[in-house]
Amino acid sequence: MQLRLICALATAAALAPPAPRLAKQPKRLKTRRILADDVILYAGDDELEGDAKVGSAGFRQLVGFRGAADTEDEPLWKIRIQLTKPGTWVPLIWGVACGAAASGNYRWPFISGTFAEGAEDFAKAATCMVLSGPFLTGFCQTINDWYDKDLDAINEPYRPIPSGRITEEEVFQQVYFLLFGGLALAFGCDVWAGHNIIANPLNSVGLLACFGALVSYLYSAPPYKLKAEGWRGSFALGASYIALPWWCGQAMFGHVGEGAAGGELTPPVVVLTVLYSLAGLGIAIVNDFKSIEGDRELGLKSLPVAFGIDGAKYICAGLIDVTQIAVAAYLFAIGLQTYALVLGLLIAPQIWAQTQYLLKDPVKYDVKYQGTAQPFLVFGILTTALAVSQHPAALA
Repeated sequence: MQLRLICALATAAALAPPAPRLAKQPKRLKTRRILADDVILYAGDDELEGDAKVGSAGFRQLVGFRGAADTEDEPLWKIRIQLTKPGTWVPLIWGVACGAAASGNYRWPFISGTFAEGAEDFAKAATCMVLSGPFLTGFCQTINDWYDKDLDAINEPYRPIPSGRITEEEVFQQVYFLLFGGLALAFGCDVWAGHNIIANPLNSVGLLACFGALVSYLYSAPPYKLKAEGWRGSFALGASYIALPWWCGQAMFGHVGEGAAGGELTPPVVVLTVLYSLAGLGIAIVNDFKSIEGDRELGLKSLPVAFGIDGAKYICAGLIDVTQIAVAAYLFAIGLQTYALVLGLLIAPQIWAQTQYLLKDPVKYDVKYQGTAQPFLVFGILTTALAVSQHPAALA
């Protein structure tokens, strides 16, 4: 078991996103308007902040980070990739890995299974990662960019839609391909895993994908547009990055019909991951600090707008810390003291980062805080997933 734990942590470390390089003196991204429909980016590398400092301008353009190159001769295939924002796939891929770990059924070649069994499970995990990342996250990002095109014309005019480098017809071709292609892949996973979606709908990858697609639409599209409403929008975002990919991974690897003992996704695990998503809500608040001025002008009810920067930063830190401390206490109570201790040790540096960055100036240090604290948060999620795999009776 210790060897399996080491292997899982090694794999997770390989998937963990690197912390972005940081500007010593962050400045606003500048644009120069030439004509009504022609905006040219002229910020230098030393004038960028946060994710806008990662890689070259061309790389930032491709993965969907701020500070991208503003070009007019990109091929359509590259523009389509930009719309899906590959930089946002990583947390979903991580979540699938956590769900697979929580099932307790992932087989490592020559460790907990034969080479053939390990290869099959790797293929299953990779398929779920493609489903959660390129397909469904890509769908979410594409439709979000479409409904945010007016806002992006102000804040990120180099994005494919406001820059006019892709047409409305081409955008919706991509939306439909990613949505229906993703759903087809999800129901194919059910066939592969031998799921009976009528008898056990909670463990249907296809139905979970349908639910995730619905949340994505409600998050971005009017008249609902959850992202414009502080609490609901932030929680929907947090759950999409923590709970939904976990459910997908665990549903794929749970032994059909065996319940919690077979590693299936159960209502208590759903509740646990939804509650853990409160920490994701806190992370969503961190992302809102940098856009508080624009949100206020456009009437968006983000939590920094509703509570002010000082109020929101304490709400943010409280949600992240209390959620993880409660999970650690729960693990301790059900007899998993080692996992509870590991989780506690992972919480400590996050609190330190909050005192050094988040609580001092969340606008100035938002990216530096996330680069310091989030690796410990995501390893905490993995620790919890491994704990779930070791104590299924408590989650029956």
